Amino acid sequence: MSNTFGHLFRVTTFGESHGVAIGCIIDGCPAGLIFDLEFIQSELDRRRPGQSSIVTQRKENDIVQVLSGVFEGRTTGTPIAFLIPNENQKSRDYDHLAMAFRPSHADYTWQAKFGHRDFRGGGRSSARETAARVAAGALAKLLLRTQGIEIQAFVSQVGHLELTTNYKELDLTVSENNDIRCPDPALANKMILLIKKIRKEGDTIGGVVTCVISGCPPGLGEPVFDKLQADLGKAMLSINAAKGFEYGSGFAGVKMRGSEHNDLFTVDGTRSMVDGGRLTVDDTPSTVHRQPYTVNRPPSTVSNYSGGIQGGISNGMDIYFRVAFKPVATIMHDQETLNTKGETVTLEGKGRHDPCVVPRAVPIVEAMTALVLADHFLRMKANRV
Repeated sequence: MSNTFGHLFRVTTFGESHGVAIGCIIDGCPAGLIFDLEFIQSELDRRRPGQSSIVTQRKENDIVQVLSGVFEGRTTGTPIAFLIPNENQKSRDYDHLAMAFRPSHADYTWQAKFGHRDFRGGGRSSARETAARVAAGALAKLLLRTQGIEIQAFVSQVGHLELTTNYKELDLTVSENNDIRCPDPALANKMILLIKKIRKEGDTIGGVVTCVISGCPPGLGEPVFDKLQADLGKAMLSINAAKGFEYGSGFAGVKMRGSEHNDLFTVDGTRSMVDGGRLTVDDTPSTVHRQPYTVNRPPSTVSNYSGGIQGGISNGMDIYFRVAFKPVATIMHDQETLNTKGETVTLEGKGRHDPCVVPRAVPIVEAMTALVLADHFLRMKANRV
């Protein structure tokens, strides 16, 4: 079983939903980074259950304990271990699942692969595991902020309610001012009412989280298998309930022509870029000389359909992507399913579950983004003198 993510900035998570604790070990974090425990805890508070009326009412404080790797307020370069105790397990709520497979859950596939499973809340397949990712991602955010890289995710869709305004025209920081984490207050209220209605009906609904990375320098990512968008896609699709990932123009780009879709380079809005060199024209109109590119800042692009990534490598523009999350599989209705003997049984809908995952998915998306970028930042630093 693979439980480790990353190459140079490596994170290994451990623990189960109804075990003693969950946690993670981060290896590869550079020494000397100022360690802000208050910030790390605040990120966990954004993900924790029971924070509002539209999320699961499981009560977990998610107070993180630092076991190693920090001394006198700075990282030491040694492995950093985080532990988050489980405080509010109600394992008896899952006794009816010992022999039955929940529809659209990992119960059957886990049983088929390992032959033995922890049916208490899904064990390690539970979204409870993502708390460890958020703790590790918070540390990665602290590293990235030393480089001026900021990550902001927000809810852009719940069911049929979709945010259509370009993110550049919105104040994304206000996303934290409402329970759904949408930067449009009026649409946020509609989303919240829809989720409450769906929850009252004993059902669930899906949504979309959009993420924007600003301040990312050009050069992050690899040109072949570890393309930046590929690693971001893998990271996002490793999150529970994630069903789709697109970056830049995404699927909408197929409706465009290349002449529309190409992101033209510009410096100060005037100069064009060809093959990485600045174009100059002498007295003979047909003669063009390529000179080394010497300006202090990287070129920008007139448009950004590439989503800040070209050839698998960041180009210095905003990186933006969307992650689709399915409706939560556990609903408060009886459903027919199969048990371990292959018999048809009726599964009673009960337990404490989110009616929509996207409000709590926002900090998870940010955390996984930070882990990818921190890893690629260190790889870029090690790539050349």
